[in-house]
Amino acid sequence: MRKKIVAGNWKMNTTPVEGVELAKEVVAGGRNVDKPVDFIVAPPFTHLSEVMKVTRGTGVAVSAQNCAAEAKGAYTGEVSAAMIASLGVEYVILGHSERREYYGETSQTLNKKMEQAYANNLVPIYCIGEKLEEREAGKHFEVVKAQIEEVVFNLDAEKFAKLIIAYEPVWAIGTGKTATSDQAQEIHAYIRTVLKDKFGDAADSTPILYGGSCNPSNAAELFSKEDVDGGLIGGASLKAGDFIAIGRSF
Repeated sequence: MRKKIVAGNWKMNTTPVEGVELAKEVVAGGRNVDKPVDFIVAPPFTHLSEVMKVTRGTGVAVSAQNCAAEAKGAYTGEVSAAMIASLGVEYVILGHSERREYYGETSQTLNKKMEQAYANNLVPIYCIGEKLEEREAGKHFEVVKAQIEEVVFNLDAEKFAKLIIAYEPVWAIGTGKTATSDQAQEIHAYIRTVLKDKFGDAADSTPILYGGSCNPSNAAELFSKEDVDGGLIGGASLKAGDFIAIGRSF
């Protein structure tokens, strides 16, 4: 059985005080979810220390939204994987479409970030996905395959076993558009096939999350699909009630 995961990417939202309150609400709500679901919250860097204090030992895990490609040094404004891990954070989101598009992150950069994450025992949530024009041109399979081959295929079996994949149809992030459950299943199944070509049956254990305008009204249908193992949630993760409702959707 693959893990069922609902991860909330808060992006650049909430103040530290608001973030702590949101985390407390998620912890309280998570206690009332009967089925085994792994809840993960990903606050901004400024919140991580305080959010860790209220989530530690509760079953709600914490992720950073990014990490530096270097271990340490003269990199003003960067936050290293070692700094993140020192707080007790377990996960880090890498390759999010916003990082790729707005900050020019390439596969070369992401390989270095993956290396830093694993060196500091952080579990990467590696994001892949196509833009609208790529989907309309029928290149979505080609795009996600390249994003996997250029980064994930560089992992050894031990590292791959710890990886989480998040598929994001970039055209459905914050647009109100959502891939249909059949579209989600189609590409999630394809992603698993690509992974199996390299890593064999180990790919059957890899959680693949859907990340594109997932909310309480569509989560159950999306999560009912065989290869959709949960969600990387954006806007809906900023309301604890919605976030927990998504977790109940399995």
